[in-house]
Amino acid sequence: MIAALLRRDLGLLLPGGRGGGGLLPLLFFLAVAMLYPFAVGPDAQLLARTGGGVIWVAALLAAILPLEKLVAGDLEAGVFDQLHLRGISEEWAMASRLLAHWLAFAPLLLLATLPAAALLGLDADTTRTVLLGLLAGTPGLAAVGLAVAALTASLRGGAALAGLMVIPLAVPILIFGAGALGRPDPAALLLTAAISLGLCAVTPFIAGAALRAAREA
Repeated sequence: MIAALLRRDLGLLLPGGRGGGGLLPLLFFLAVAMLYPFAVGPDAQLLARTGGGVIWVAALLAAILPLEKLVAGDLEAGVFDQLHLRGISEEWAMASRLLAHWLAFAPLLLLATLPAAALLGLDADTTRTVLLGLLAGTPGLAAVGLAVAALTASLRGGAALAGLMVIPLAVPILIFGAGALGRPDPAALLLTAAISLGLCAVTPFIAGAALRAAREA
């Protein structure tokens, strides 16, 4: 049952899936990488010095784009109520949705980081650090997004509120993830991974409690 639920969630969130718009985060991410050099000018040293941080900001904003369809649509349609009647707890449903959310946007963003790094003039070492940081940090971004989406799903204008809430909550991931670019040791990357793991561990419980609260409201 859990495997079937994960397949359904992936079908909803992946590019070309029933939810549609799965390529939007990827296109937004690449658009930021293409436009940034036009905004700051052709200074190669400036682009190389700031490009890694720009990629991180673009990744955060790209992760926000799918929030509207993560929870609200299925909550309104009664999907979670049906899953509850079939013996699947809200926590398991949210754990499946978290994994599907990460698989739907993070691997594409990691692949897109390579052309983005080339556009920004990043060297091989910086590109590798950015890739490792995103690999460690994107699960945390997905977890924050899902938790906020569940908390705001039953509110009017919840999608706009969710976007505003995710940004400050994701700041610690950005601080350590982007901070790894200026450190020769892996401590910042390890802290990024630790934050992500912690967020992934607690998010199913936070989101599950939010779904139960929305049902009882």
